[in-house]
Amino acid sequence: MTKGRVCGPDGAANEGATTVGALPDALLFDVGNVLIEIDFGRVFARWAAHAGIDADHVRGRFAFSPEFERHERGEITSAVYFESLRHSLSIDLNDAQFLDGWNEIFVGEVAGMRGLVERASARLPIYAFSNTSEDHYRVWSRRYADLLDCFTAVYASCTLALRKPEPAAYRAVAQAMGLPLERILFFDDTAENVEGARRVGMRAVQVESINDVHRALAPLL
Repeated sequence: MTKGRVCGPDGAANEGATTVGALPDALLFDVGNVLIEIDFGRVFARWAAHAGIDADHVRGRFAFSPEFERHERGEITSAVYFESLRHSLSIDLNDAQFLDGWNEIFVGEVAGMRGLVERASARLPIYAFSNTSEDHYRVWSRRYADLLDCFTAVYASCTLALRKPEPAAYRAVAQAMGLPLERILFFDDTAENVEGARRVGMRAVQVESINDVHRALAPLL
Protein backbone atom coordinates (compact mmCIF):
# COMPACT_ATOMS: atom_id res chain seq x y z
CA MET A 1 0.00 0.00 0.00
CA THR A 2 1.40 3.39 -0.97
CA LYS A 3 0.58 6.72 0.55
CA GLY A 4 -1.67 9.16 -1.26
CA ARG A 5 0.30 11.40 -3.59
CA VAL A 6 -0.61 15.05 -3.19
CA CYS A 7 0.45 17.99 -5.28
CA GLY A 8 0.64 21.61 -4.24
CA PRO A 9 -0.88 24.62 -5.98
CA ASP A 10 2.13 24.76 -8.33
CA GLY A 11 1.16 21.33 -9.66
CA ALA A 12 4.32 19.63 -8.36
CA ALA A 13 3.76 16.25 -6.77
CA ASN A 14 4.85 15.68 -3.19
CA GLU A 15 5.46 11.93 -3.08
CA GLY A 16 4.43 10.28 0.16
CA ALA A 17 2.51 13.30 1.44
CA THR A 18 -0.26 12.44 3.85
CA THR A 19 -2.12 15.76 4.08
CA VAL A 20 -3.29 18.42 1.68
CA GLY A 21 -1.44 21.38 3.21
CA ALA A 22 -3.60 24.50 3.11
CA LEU A 23 -7.24 23.48 3.10
CA PRO A 24 -8.95 23.58 -0.30
CA ASP A 25 -12.21 25.37 -0.99
CA ALA A 26 -13.90 22.24 -2.38
CA LEU A 27 -13.35 18.55 -2.95
CA LEU A 28 -13.79 16.79 -6.30
CA PHE A 29 -14.14 13.00 -6.45
CA ASP A 30 -13.96 10.56 -9.31
CA VAL A 31 -16.80 8.03 -9.23
CA GLY A 32 -15.56 4.66 -10.53
CA ASN A 33 -13.39 2.85 -7.97
CA VAL A 34 -13.35 5.90 -5.71
CA LEU A 35 -17.02 6.16 -4.72
CA ILE A 36 -18.48 3.14 -6.53
CA GLU A 37 -16.60 -0.09 -7.21
CA ILE A 38 -16.58 -1.13 -10.86
CA ASP A 39 -15.31 -4.30 -12.52
CA PHE A 40 -14.99 -4.74 -16.29
CA GLY A 41 -14.57 -8.47 -15.69
CA ARG A 42 -18.30 -8.61 -14.93
CA VAL A 43 -19.01 -6.97 -18.30
CA PHE A 44 -16.82 -9.43 -20.18
CA ALA A 45 -18.39 -12.40 -18.40
CA ARG A 46 -21.92 -11.29 -19.26
CA TRP A 47 -21.08 -10.63 -22.92
CA ALA A 48 -19.33 -13.99 -23.13
CA ALA A 49 -22.36 -15.73 -21.63
CA HIS A 50 -24.64 -14.10 -24.20
CA ALA A 51 -22.26 -15.13 -27.00
CA GLY A 52 -21.64 -18.64 -25.67
CA ILE A 53 -17.88 -18.20 -25.57
CA ASP A 54 -15.13 -17.96 -22.96
CA ALA A 55 -14.77 -14.61 -21.18
CA ASP A 56 -11.02 -14.64 -21.91
CA HIS A 57 -11.85 -14.15 -25.59
CA VAL A 58 -13.69 -10.93 -24.80
CA ARG A 59 -11.13 -9.75 -22.26
CA GLY A 60 -8.27 -10.30 -24.70
CA ARG A 61 -9.88 -8.30 -27.50
CA PHE A 62 -11.44 -5.43 -25.53
CA ALA A 63 -9.63 -2.08 -25.68
CA PHE A 64 -10.21 1.45 -24.42
CA SER A 65 -10.41 2.54 -28.02
CA PRO A 66 -11.08 5.90 -29.67
CA GLU A 67 -14.70 4.74 -30.00
CA PHE A 68 -14.79 4.07 -26.25
CA GLU A 69 -13.60 7.61 -25.58
CA ARG A 70 -16.04 9.13 -28.09
CA HIS A 71 -18.84 7.18 -26.40
CA GLU A 72 -17.87 8.64 -23.01
CA ARG A 73 -17.88 12.16 -24.49
CA GLY A 74 -21.37 11.60 -25.84
CA GLU A 75 -20.12 12.02 -29.39
CA ILE A 76 -21.56 8.69 -30.56
CA THR A 77 -24.63 6.74 -29.46
CA SER A 78 -24.53 3.41 -27.68
CA ALA A 79 -25.75 1.76 -30.88
CA VAL A 80 -22.74 3.08 -32.78
CA TYR A 81 -20.36 2.04 -30.01
CA PHE A 82 -21.88 -1.44 -29.79
CA GLU A 83 -21.50 -1.83 -33.54
CA SER A 84 -17.79 -1.10 -33.15
CA LEU A 85 -17.63 -3.79 -30.46
CA ARG A 86 -19.19 -6.39 -32.77
CA HIS A 87 -16.17 -5.95 -35.01
CA SER A 88 -13.43 -5.53 -32.41
CA LEU A 89 -14.65 -8.38 -30.17
CA SER A 90 -15.83 -10.62 -33.01
CA ILE A 91 -19.09 -11.39 -31.24
CA ASP A 92 -22.57 -11.04 -32.71
CA LEU A 93 -24.74 -9.66 -29.89
CA ASN A 94 -27.74 -7.42 -30.30
CA ASP A 95 -27.85 -3.98 -28.68
CA ALA A 96 -29.93 -5.20 -25.74
CA GLN A 97 -27.37 -7.92 -24.95
CA PHE A 98 -24.49 -5.46 -25.18
CA LEU A 99 -26.32 -3.04 -22.89
CA ASP A 100 -27.12 -5.79 -20.40
CA GLY A 101 -23.43 -6.63 -20.10
CA TRP A 102 -22.32 -3.00 -20.19
CA ASN A 103 -24.43 -2.18 -17.15
CA GLU A 104 -23.16 -5.21 -15.24
CA ILE A 105 -20.00 -3.24 -14.39
CA PHE A 106 -21.26 -1.87 -11.06
CA VAL A 107 -20.32 -3.82 -7.94
CA GLY A 108 -21.46 -1.50 -5.14
CA GLU A 109 -20.32 1.39 -2.99
CA VAL A 110 -16.65 1.46 -2.03
CA ALA A 111 -16.69 0.35 1.60
CA GLY A 112 -16.45 3.26 4.01
CA MET A 113 -16.68 6.04 1.45
CA ARG A 114 -20.26 7.03 2.23
CA GLY A 115 -19.43 7.99 5.80
CA LEU A 116 -16.24 9.73 4.73
CA VAL A 117 -17.85 11.95 2.09
CA GLU A 118 -20.75 12.74 4.37
CA ARG A 119 -18.32 13.95 7.03
CA ALA A 120 -16.35 15.91 4.45
CA SER A 121 -19.50 17.53 3.07
CA ALA A 122 -20.20 19.01 6.49
CA ARG A 123 -16.95 20.97 6.20
CA LEU A 124 -16.63 21.76 2.47
CA PRO A 125 -18.73 21.51 -0.69
CA ILE A 126 -18.05 18.24 -2.47
CA TYR A 127 -18.43 17.45 -6.16
CA ALA A 128 -17.96 14.44 -8.44
CA PHE A 129 -16.59 14.16 -11.97
CA SER A 130 -16.75 10.91 -13.91
CA ASN A 131 -15.71 9.69 -17.33
CA THR A 132 -18.92 7.86 -18.16
CA SER A 133 -21.30 6.98 -20.95
CA GLU A 134 -24.94 8.07 -20.90
CA ASP A 135 -26.10 4.52 -20.18
CA HIS A 136 -23.73 4.14 -17.25
CA TYR A 137 -24.56 7.59 -15.91
CA ARG A 138 -28.26 6.75 -16.02
CA VAL A 139 -27.65 3.62 -13.93
CA TRP A 140 -25.23 4.83 -11.27
CA SER A 141 -26.84 8.22 -10.73
CA ARG A 142 -30.10 6.45 -9.83
CA ARG A 143 -28.82 3.32 -8.13
CA TYR A 144 -26.49 5.25 -5.84
CA ALA A 145 -28.60 8.38 -5.43
CA ASP A 146 -28.39 8.16 -1.63
CA LEU A 147 -24.58 8.16 -1.78
CA LEU A 148 -24.57 11.14 -4.14
CA ASP A 149 -27.14 13.09 -2.14
CA CYS A 150 -24.53 15.08 -0.22
CA PHE A 151 -22.72 16.20 -3.40
CA THR A 152 -23.27 19.78 -4.52
CA ALA A 153 -23.07 18.72 -8.19
CA VAL A 154 -22.05 15.72 -10.28
CA TYR A 155 -20.34 16.24 -13.65
CA ALA A 156 -20.26 13.60 -16.38
CA SER A 157 -18.04 13.45 -19.44
CA CYS A 158 -21.00 12.45 -21.61
CA THR A 159 -22.75 15.76 -20.89
CA LEU A 160 -19.63 17.95 -20.85
CA ALA A 161 -18.37 16.43 -24.13
CA LEU A 162 -14.97 16.38 -22.41
CA ARG A 163 -13.22 13.63 -20.50
CA LYS A 164 -10.29 13.30 -18.14
CA PRO A 165 -7.35 13.78 -18.59
CA GLU A 166 -8.07 16.46 -21.21
CA PRO A 167 -7.03 19.85 -19.74
CA ALA A 168 -10.25 21.44 -20.96
CA ALA A 169 -12.25 18.93 -18.90
CA TYR A 170 -10.73 20.06 -15.59
CA ARG A 171 -11.07 23.71 -16.56
CA ALA A 172 -14.73 23.27 -17.48
CA VAL A 173 -15.51 21.57 -14.17
CA ALA A 174 -13.62 24.22 -12.17
CA GLN A 175 -15.53 26.93 -14.01
CA ALA A 176 -18.84 25.19 -13.26
CA MET A 177 -17.79 24.95 -9.61
CA GLY A 178 -16.92 28.65 -9.62
CA LEU A 179 -13.45 28.08 -8.20
CA PRO A 180 -9.83 28.50 -9.32
CA LEU A 181 -8.23 25.19 -10.23
CA GLU A 182 -5.68 25.49 -7.43
CA ARG A 183 -8.41 25.72 -4.78
CA ILE A 184 -9.81 22.28 -5.64
CA LEU A 185 -8.57 18.97 -4.22
CA PHE A 186 -9.21 16.13 -6.66
CA PHE A 187 -9.34 12.36 -5.96
CA ASP A 188 -9.02 9.77 -8.74
CA ASP A 189 -7.85 6.17 -8.92
CA THR A 190 -6.18 6.56 -12.34
CA ALA A 191 -2.64 7.93 -12.46
CA GLU A 192 -3.20 9.48 -15.89
CA ASN A 193 -6.16 11.49 -14.60
CA VAL A 194 -4.31 12.59 -11.47
CA GLU A 195 -1.35 13.78 -13.51
CA GLY A 196 -3.69 15.59 -15.90
CA ALA A 197 -5.26 17.44 -12.99
CA ARG A 198 -1.85 18.40 -11.63
CA ARG A 199 -0.73 19.76 -14.97
CA VAL A 200 -3.55 22.32 -14.96
CA GLY A 201 -2.91 23.33 -11.34
CA MET A 202 -5.29 21.21 -9.28
CA ARG A 203 -4.06 19.51 -6.16
CA ALA A 204 -4.67 15.82 -6.63
CA VAL A 205 -4.49 12.50 -4.80
CA GLN A 206 -4.24 9.12 -6.48
CA VAL A 207 -6.62 6.78 -4.66
CA GLU A 208 -5.45 3.21 -4.29
CA SER A 209 -7.60 2.61 -1.22
CA ILE A 210 -9.88 4.55 1.09
CA ASN A 211 -6.84 5.06 3.33
CA ASP A 212 -5.44 7.52 0.78
CA VAL A 213 -8.57 9.64 1.10
CA HIS A 214 -8.47 9.42 4.89
CA ARG A 215 -4.86 10.62 4.98
CA ALA A 216 -5.45 13.49 2.58
CA LEU A 217 -8.48 14.73 4.51
CA ALA A 218 -7.03 14.30 7.98
CA PRO A 219 -6.71 18.09 8.58
CA LEU A 220 -10.31 18.58 7.51
CA LEU A 221 -11.96 15.78 9.45
